[in-house]
Amino acid sequence: MNAVVEAGVIRQHLIDPEICIRCNTCEATCPVQAITHDSRNYVVDASKCNLCMACIPPCPTGSIDNWRTMPRVLAYSTEAQLLWDELPAELTTDQLAEQGVPAGEQPADLPATPPLPAAASGEAVFKAAEYGATTPPWSAAHAYINLYGPKAAEKSVTATVVGNFRVTEVGREYDTHHIMLDFGAMPFPVLEGQSIGILPPGVDAAGKPHHARQYSIASPRNGERPGYNNLSLTVKRVLQDHQGNPVRGVASNYMCDLTVGDKVQVIGPFGNSFLMPNHPRSHIVMICTGTGSAPMRAMTEWRRRLRASGKFESGKLMLFFGARTREELPYFGPLQNLPKDFIDINLAFSRTPGQPRKYVQDAMRERAADLAQLLADTDSHFYICGLKSMEGGVVLALKEIATQAGLAWDSVGAALKREGRLHLETY
Repeated sequence: MNAVVEAGVIRQHLIDPEICIRCNTCEATCPVQAITHDSRNYVVDASKCNLCMACIPPCPTGSIDNWRTMPRVLAYSTEAQLLWDELPAELTTDQLAEQGVPAGEQPADLPATPPLPAAASGEAVFKAAEYGATTPPWSAAHAYINLYGPKAAEKSVTATVVGNFRVTEVGREYDTHHIMLDFGAMPFPVLEGQSIGILPPGVDAAGKPHHARQYSIASPRNGERPGYNNLSLTVKRVLQDHQGNPVRGVASNYMCDLTVGDKVQVIGPFGNSFLMPNHPRSHIVMICTGTGSAPMRAMTEWRRRLRASGKFESGKLMLFFGARTREELPYFGPLQNLPKDFIDINLAFSRTPGQPRKYVQDAMRERAADLAQLLADTDSHFYICGLKSMEGGVVLALKEIATQAGLAWDSVGAALKREGRLHLETY
C-alpha cells in the first residue's frame, strides 16, 4: 500500500458541485473507477482514489481540481458528497489537531502522486482512454474558457435564439435540432471543438435549480452566420435513457422546443484541448456518431470557408459518421452536397432493415490502407466524439490498422497522445 493509504490523514480528492457541468469526462478517464455520479453530482470514492491525477487535465471547468485534508476515518463518503450543493470548508490546523492529527502528518508531507497499483494478473484490458490527448495540437488557436460560470464575475450570459431547425427526418426517437444562439454585444469567443453549458429554467424534484447541460458547438469560430456573434448547437430530444426506459430529458426538450426570440442562459465556453489544428496542411480524421457530429460539423465548415477564401492547402479531411439508420443521421442532406475532393465521407448504419449491422469501426477497417498512411503521417489528427460505447472499438480499430501496416502501435499511440493528435470526447 502507498503512504497515503497507510497514513491517518489523507488528501481527499473532491469535485466542486457548483462548477461541475456533469460532462462525465472524469468518470470516463479514471483508471480505477473511483468516480461515480447520480442525477445531480459527480463524486470521488476516497477508498478507491489513488491520486493518479489522470482526471485532472481533461476536466473542461477545473471543478475536478479540489482537495481537502481529512483524517481517513472522517473522509467524506460518496453518499454525503451526492447531497452537496457546494464544497465544505477546509479543516483548520486546530480542527485537525482536535481529531488527533499531528502537524507532521499534513498532506504536504505526503506524496502528491503515488504510484498506480500493480496491474492485476492475466491479460491486460485495452483502455482506449489512455491514448486520448489532454493537450491541443501545436498549431491550434488559443481557446478562451470559463468566461461565464457559477463562480465567474458574470454568472451566465443571455443568448437569443435566432434559429431552430430540425436536421433529422420525422420519427419518434430521432428528433434532432440545429439551434442558433446570438450573443449580441456580449463577448463569447469560441473555437471548433469547444462546448457551452445551457442552464434550463425551473427546478428539479428536490426544488433546486437544474444544473447546466453541456453541448458541443456545431459552428465555426466566426459564427454560424459569418461575422456575427453567434453559434449553433446540435441537440437531440431525449425521450428514453440508455436502457430504453421512458424519460424526458430536461435540457434537450427545453432546447428543442425553443422558438426564435426566446432567451437562453449560457455558461462557458469550455474545453481547451479538443481543438482543430490551424496548420493548413494538417490532415483531420473525424469519427463520430449521432450528435457527436457537432464538433465535426464545426471543423468541416471552417475548412470549407478557408477553401472558399483560397487559404486552404493540401490537408485531407476524412469523416466516419455512424447512426442507426439514414433517417437518424443529422445533416444527412447537407453532407451529400459537400465536394468529394474536399471531404472523404464514410457512413455506417447499424439498423438498416435487411442489411447487416455496420458501425464506424467497420467502416474504418474498410479504409485501412488510407488510415494507415495517415497514422504514419505526423500531420494527421484524429477526433472521436459520440457515445462512450464507441470509444474502445474505434481506438482498437486504429491500433489494429496500425499493427497490420507494420507500425508499432505503442510508439504511434504514445505519439498521438503526446503531440495532441488523438482526441476523445465521449459521454
